[in-house]
Amino acid sequence: MPYVTVNGIKLFHTDTGTGTPVLFLHGWGTSGRVWDAQVADLAPDHRVVTVDCRGCGRSEHPPTGNTTRTNVEDILALIAHLGLEKPLLVGSSLGATFALETALRAPEHVAGVVSISGPGYWPSQGMAGALRSLISSLATNRAATVADWVPKWFGSAAPVDLVRQTVRQILDSGHFIDELFTEAVSHDPREAVTGIPVPVAYLHGSHDTEIPLEVSRTLAALTPYGTFHVIEQAGHMAHQEQPAAVNSLVRAALDSLATEALHQA
Repeated sequence: MPYVTVNGIKLFHTDTGTGTPVLFLHGWGTSGRVWDAQVADLAPDHRVVTVDCRGCGRSEHPPTGNTTRTNVEDILALIAHLGLEKPLLVGSSLGATFALETALRAPEHVAGVVSISGPGYWPSQGMAGALRSLISSLATNRAATVADWVPKWFGSAAPVDLVRQTVRQILDSGHFIDELFTEAVSHDPREAVTGIPVPVAYLHGSHDTEIPLEVSRTLAALTPYGTFHVIEQAGHMAHQEQPAAVNSLVRAALDSLATEALHQA
């Protein structure tokens, strides 16, 4: 069934293929649909799971309680419900925050993380004022604010239809996701990632105008098993703009985990 109830919230998910599990976590206001290119590439030889996070897409939209903590609890409950044996977590933007925080909270249930243009410490350090202004604008005129902001997520070569689809997904999610921005203003994982015990590959679009490339580079340097990779000709949504490059790096992360498992056997 595409729906499961965890932590009292009904979540939509897809579960395709067999093999080493990979769990994909989308960014603010979008849905598991953003991973279509990754599912198509990986499902022939991996178990690939996508989820619409609480408040997003086809999942339930609770009026309150949409925080990083509750999303991490949802992810861990979903892993347990589906019987995923130490999946690789792949997260984009805010989904990368969820992936990192899940690995920090319960590293015994996570094999590794791929972070794609994760915001890291930037919301609390470089864009706190802009975020507060964004929250106010969303409350005043949500449709106009989203329509003006979302095109900036993409590089100049991104198809117009892709931008339109993203705007539509965010508007469909509604205001239930805005609590995450209020929380992000104080989020800074730099100290925490110095103790993360699983490998983390930090991917970042070379043309990302939302989160500076240096954020992922800095976090990779602080992470004990961290690596840093630039996705050329991509903005903030590299997995949709340059799927082949992202898929190759996700596969490289999976291959590295498989090699490590063989060495430990």
